[in-house]
Amino acid sequence: MKTKAVRLYGKGDLRLEELELPNIKENEILAKICTDSLCMSSYKAAMAGEDHKRVPNDIRENPIIIGHEFCGEIIKIGEKWLDKYKNVKKFVIQPALNYKGSLDAPGYSYRYIGGDATYVIIPNEVMEMDCLIPYNGEAFYKGSLAEPLSCVIGAFNASYHVKQGTYEHIMGTKKDGNMLFVGGCGAMGSVAVDYLLNAYENKPKKLVIFDLDDKKIEFSKKLFENCNKDVELVYINDPALVKKESSFGYDDIFVFAPNEELVEFADSLLNKDGCLNFFAGPEKTDFSSKINFYNVHYGFTHFVATSGGNSDDMRRAVSLIENNILDLSYLVTHVGGLDSVVHTTLNLPRIGGIKKLIYTGLSMPLIKISDLKDLSKSSELYEGLYESCNKNNGFWCEEAEKYLLSRI
Repeated sequence: MKTKAVRLYGKGDLRLEELELPNIKENEILAKICTDSLCMSSYKAAMAGEDHKRVPNDIRENPIIIGHEFCGEIIKIGEKWLDKYKNVKKFVIQPALNYKGSLDAPGYSYRYIGGDATYVIIPNEVMEMDCLIPYNGEAFYKGSLAEPLSCVIGAFNASYHVKQGTYEHIMGTKKDGNMLFVGGCGAMGSVAVDYLLNAYENKPKKLVIFDLDDKKIEFSKKLFENCNKDVELVYINDPALVKKESSFGYDDIFVFAPNEELVEFADSLLNKDGCLNFFAGPEKTDFSSKINFYNVHYGFTHFVATSGGNSDDMRRAVSLIENNILDLSYLVTHVGGLDSVVHTTLNLPRIGGIKKLIYTGLSMPLIKISDLKDLSKSSELYEGLYESCNKNNGFWCEEAEKYLLSRI
C-alpha cells in the first residue's frame, strides 16, 4: 500500500513523499491517520536531526516519519493482536513507549509510523507496551489533543513531597498549597490550568500564573473565568510581584518555558519541601541553570521533569475528552492539509497561535481560524467552516471537522 508522509532526512530537511509500505507482519497493525496536531517537539526534532535523543543516526539513509499527536482508524490487524483489537476502530497512541529502556517513539524514530502520514504500520512494541489506546470520541481532532493532555497529567503525577522526618514520598502536588506556573499562558500552560481547575483532585489553595505576554494573559483569564472557584487564581506579568504574592514561597512550581533565568527564578521561590517541575523540553543539549543547593540541603527542595506521559496518563486523557470533562478545542488556532506540514513545522516558532491541526488526507494550505470570516468571502468551503466555528465561540469544533472532511 502507498502512503504519503512527511519524512526527516537531517537537520531542517523535511520532505513530503509518497512511498510504498511493506506488507504488515503478524505482530503489526495497518492504520489510517486522520489528524495530527503539530508540536514544538517535532520542530525541535527537525532542527536537531540526528543529534536529537529520539532520532536515529541513520536518517539520511532511513528517514523517519514525523508527528506524534495523532488519531486514526485501524485498517488491518496482524494475527497476534487480532483478538485484542478486533473491535477497536478509532485509536490514539502514547508515543513514549519506554520499550526496553529505549527512547524510541513514533514520530521521532520509526520509518513507517508517524502522525504526518496517510497510512502507517504500527509496530509490535506499541502494542506490547499497551500504548495503542482505543478512542471512542466522535471528533478525530480531539483524539489528537489527548497526547498533550497526557503530558500534563504525567507531570502532575511526577511531582512529589516528603513527609518531614521520613523518606516517604507523597506523590502529586501539595493539597491546599501555593502553586506557581511560570510561562503559564502558553499552550501547555493552558492545558495545565484547565486540568488543574476541572479534573485534578489534589487542588492547591492558590494558583499564581506568571507570563509576560499580556494578550495571552487576557485570553487565559477569559477562558477560565467560569471555572472552579475553590482555587484562587492570580495572573501576574511582573516577576517582582510574583515574589510578593506568596511571602512564604511556593510549594509547587511548574516551568513551561526552556529559559535558564526562569528556572533560576523559580528555584528562588521554592518553599520548604517545594517541588520544581521543569516541564519545558529544551532544544539545546547543554541547557543548564544554577540551583541553590543550600536550599536543597536545608530546605529539602527537589526537582522533577517528565518527557511525555505514560499509557495510564493517556487513558485518563482520553477518558476526560470522551466524557466532555475537558474540551481543548481552544488550542486549535490553525488547520491545514498534509502538504502544509513541512513549511509549518520548520517555522512553528514564527507562525504564532497555538496548535496547528493537520488533516492528513487533505491537500489544503494552513489557515488561521480567526481569518475564516475574511476567507469566507472567497470560498464556499471557508464560509461553511466559519459558520461552524462561529457557533462554537470562534473555536474549531466537531461540526467544522465533519464539514471539512465532507467537502474535500
